[in-house]
Order: sequence, then C-alpha cells, then structure tokens
Amino acid sequence: MTRLVLASASPARLATLRAAGVEPSVVVSGVDESQVTGLEPADLAQRLAELKSAAVAAEVGGDSLVLGCDSVLELDGEALGKPEDPDEAVRRWRGMRGRVGVLHTGHCLRDTATVRAATAVGSTVVHFAEVTDDEIAAYVASGEPLQVAGAFTIDGLGGAFVTRIEGDHHNVVGLSLPLLRDLLAELGHSWTELWKPS
Repeated sequence: MTRLVLASASPARLATLRAAGVEPSVVVSGVDESQVTGLEPADLAQRLAELKSAAVAAEVGGDSLVLGCDSVLELDGEALGKPEDPDEAVRRWRGMRGRVGVLHTGHCLRDTATVRAATAVGSTVVHFAEVTDDEIAAYVASGEPLQVAGAFTIDGLGGAFVTRIEGDHHNVVGLSLPLLRDLLAELGHSWTELWKPS
C-alpha cells in the first residue's frame, strides 16, 4: 500500500481523507506562511502548498507521497487567510455577508521515491448568507472562524452561513479529492492504492 503523508495540521483535511478510505500519516510542515507575499490569491495558495510539501518531503524521505495543501479565500481580488484576531474575523464577516467569494486550495503531491511533484489549484465559488451582526458575533465567539482560511467552514458551525457553492465542496473543506486523484495519476499512482485495507 502506498504511504500518504499529509503535510498539514488541518483536522478537516484529515477527516476528508479518512472519510474517503485513506489513513495518512500527518507531519506538520512548520512553514512560515507570512514569508510569501505579493502573489495573486490562487498563486499564493499554490506556492504555500508547494513549500509545505517540500519541507515535509525533505523530513520524511523514503518511499512516500507527501501532500501539501493551502487554502485562501479571494474576495475583491484580495487573498484572505486565517484572521489574526476576533475583531478581524468580525470585520471580515461584515464584508463577506451576502457576497460571493472564491475559495482557492493549492495542492502539491510529491513522490519522494522519484522526486517528482504534481501541482494544481482547485477553485470553488462560495455564496455567503446575509448573516446578522448577532450571528457574526456568536460565530466569532465560538472560535471556529479564527482557525480557518477565509474565517468560515462549510463542514462545521459556519455551514449554515454558506447558501451555495459552485464546484467541489471538498475543495472548500481544504482538499479536493477528485483533484488529488488526478495528481496521483500524473505521478503514476492509483487513487485506490491509498485505500486502507478493510
């Protein structure tokens, strides 16, 4: 069985893989995301995914597939990662409500045996509800928006505040399964190789 290493601390990415029958090892990259600046939102997500994948691949070595991912919400051409504090999360939500953004998730899959990598960005259009100030305050007080890119989730408390999406919902959670399948094929691997034995 091919060994997949997830270069991410994201519980949502891990849960997505597990729900799809994959049990990865988790090695957090420690990449300083603030070092990358001046890129368009989709390019920023891709670059950070590549840096995370490369850092963990250098650490684990051996015969592994290392997956790095990074998500960024694009609103008005601006890249929005995790908010720095509750006040910023409130401001973000006041600016997002009733609007449409694009959630970009960069993916970089690196094969440590062949030293090859495959990369791609998944982009999903997200429609936000007209949430009230009280709903925003309660959501920010829950702490959830402070842990995630764009200050929202679709698979948690924030799911009620997203009216619809256009594209792959897994991508909004932080990891596109169809896209990962394509990257595996590009590197000569099969998606079903990753399934844990039942």
